[in-house]
Amino acid sequence: ADAQADGDRILAVVLGTAINQDGRSNGITAPNGPAQEAVIREALARSGVKLTAISQGTAQSLIELQAEIVTTALTEAAGQLERAARANNVLDLVRDQADVLRATRERIVSDITQAVTIFKDAGGDVRKVATHTYASVTGKDEAKPAAKPRKKAKRPARKAPARKK
Repeated sequence: ADAQADGDRILAVVLGTAINQDGRSNGITAPNGPAQEAVIREALARSGVKLTAISQGTAQSLIELQAEIVTTALTEAAGQLERAARANNVLDLVRDQADVLRATRERIVSDITQAVTIFKDAGGDVRKVATHTYASVTGKDEAKPAAKPRKKAKRPARKAPARKK
């Protein structure tokens, strides 16, 4: 509502979110496939979007994005711990934390942008399938709305010359 009131362009609306713990896996940076699938299903359930409305390609792209987000977060956390261990004083820790917050904000914006792009691409895929299905059913090459009949242009009314008496 605030974005609309401010006249901001809205790229997407988040209908559902979910978080989970990755569970057992081969290592801290090795994602657990079933756990990732469960969190995506939970987010879809909360959003009201039916899983059948999401293509396999879109689901795979979301899973890959989630794995990338998790791996990046773990890598950044490990780096932060290393920098904290090398810090000489509290001021160094505070400066590092400020840098981490800026980088995290940029990463979150990038991740959300990537997710929006995945869904935009999915919407394009849905349009292509719908167009193809329409063509298959109707025998027409593409889905076009029926042309509206053109109305005749109205000519300005001419005033009749005044009659002489």
